[in-house]
Amino acid sequence: MQTDLDRSDVRILDLVQEHGNLSAAELAERLGMTASTCWRRMSRLEETGVIRRRVALLDREKVGLNVLVFSQVKLSGHGRDALLKFEQAVRQHAEILECYTLMGETDFLLRIACRDIKSYEAFFLDHLSRFPGVQSVHSFIALSVIKETTTLPLSAGPKGTPR
Repeated sequence: MQTDLDRSDVRILDLVQEHGNLSAAELAERLGMTASTCWRRMSRLEETGVIRRRVALLDREKVGLNVLVFSQVKLSGHGRDALLKFEQAVRQHAEILECYTLMGETDFLLRIACRDIKSYEAFFLDHLSRFPGVQSVHSFIALSVIKETTTLPLSAGPKGTPR
């Protein structure tokens, strides 16, 4: 369910997406509002789940995770139980950063971070290929990252026009 956001909420969210460690007082100062107003708005955004959590974003390569793999997974069966068993297996492995259910030829798309190709090979052979119901896996190694962001485009309206 979409939450109604006014211009001030969007300004707060834009700033907190880039600087998640700012206090309500620091946010308020940058946005030209009172600290209490900013704190109330932040609290409401957190309570309604618009802000799920604040995290530190790490540099994958600086922590030794040099290989990024995208894997397309097709299951042999598509019943609710088959999907749930696969999803449970995915949640047990920290190497899998993201998992999406897809429509079409592929059932799931995974984004996987590993130290090197050998570690992905081991993960694939020891785990991914053995997940319940896996029929096939097609993996793609990312050579470079052109764009990677967690920032949602809140200030842009249709076709990039500001709200």
